[in-house]
Amino acid sequence: MSHTVYPVIVAGAGPVGMVAAADLVRQNIPVLVLEKNERLSSESRASTFHPPTLDMLDKLGFAETLISQGLKAPTVQYCSSQDGILGTFDFNAIADLVKHPFRLQAEQFKLTRIILDRLSGNPLFSIWFGAEVRSVEQSGDSINVAVTNNGRDEAYGCEWLIGADGANSMVRRSQDMEFEGFTWPERFLVMTTPVDFTKIRPGVSSVSYMADPERWHFLLQILGAWRVMMPVAAEVSDAEALSEDYVTASIRRVVPKDIPCPILHTTLYRVHQRVAANFRKGRSFLAGDAAHINNPLGGMGMNGGIHDALNLTSKLGAVISRAADETVLSDYDVQRRIVTMQAIQGDTIRNKKNLEAKDEADRARFRDEIRAAAADPVKGRQLLRRIAMLDSLDRAAALHAP
Repeated sequence: MSHTVYPVIVAGAGPVGMVAAADLVRQNIPVLVLEKNERLSSESRASTFHPPTLDMLDKLGFAETLISQGLKAPTVQYCSSQDGILGTFDFNAIADLVKHPFRLQAEQFKLTRIILDRLSGNPLFSIWFGAEVRSVEQSGDSINVAVTNNGRDEAYGCEWLIGADGANSMVRRSQDMEFEGFTWPERFLVMTTPVDFTKIRPGVSSVSYMADPERWHFLLQILGAWRVMMPVAAEVSDAEALSEDYVTASIRRVVPKDIPCPILHTTLYRVHQRVAANFRKGRSFLAGDAAHINNPLGGMGMNGGIHDALNLTSKLGAVISRAADETVLSDYDVQRRIVTMQAIQGDTIRNKKNLEAKDEADRARFRDEIRAAAADPVKGRQLLRRIAMLDSLDRAAALHAP
């Protein structure tokens, strides 16, 4: 059993943990990242970076490289199967508020690799792969992190701990921090295909939501392919949902039968809406999926996690450098948890309900809301501020612990 002390340990080398580590290193604070897998994840998972998130990454020096590896999506579109296109919104309408007035479609693993390449060799940065957190114990002004490191039991001491170790966070679970919320009965099926939807649907945006009372779908363009997302009813088994017949029937709902439609990749996953009862416990903090998970409609999960990370590290860095008192850390839980509950959870739940609405009054409300925003520049700008997460960032900045 070894024992090494670090100013900050970050559990998890996903985009949230790596961004947190990078910002701490930028502030000349040594950091150790513990990642239970043998290498950085290569899963696609989240792939949308919102305008203010790109601005944040630009300040860290990562945006330019990330943008070169992704696809710019300047507009977002809302449609319904009954009414066609309801409204297309151009992020240039908020170009005075952000440096990057577009969504970037780039798989999250591209960001983590960019950060690792940039930090490798920096004496302030260490990362251990195959290092799984087993338990966390706090005592006074330090934390003891028990880790299984490539089969060996080790212990690391730190002054501060950031749990960015995903929805099954051991940092959260080992400290009995509740993860409140629910799981949707439907699962989401994501199919990746090289079919060019711009030829099938003239005027389609790279981000396009299609409301339908029977089975909605969502189109997302990435480099060289499109992702098609649809819900899968609770009564359909996982095996059936992933079967060739079911996947083919699903993709043919949006691609005509006379157009070849190879499927490059298929993913089926359960969808949750959960938020930790608190984002801080003493000297440990939760960020990203460890703190909150939500359905992907709106692309707010990873972006919200990156916002968590940079909110926290700005405060933590000031405390460690003695530029601020520890009381400032109380604002983190208030700012990020309240915004998560009100904005991220609220918006993603609303997005799903709007797309699947079966009642005519609900469908009409959604249709009228989007059409009104498309017709009125002021309302359109308000919509863009909300879906780009600018409103949630402003709301968080205005909150302070009592």
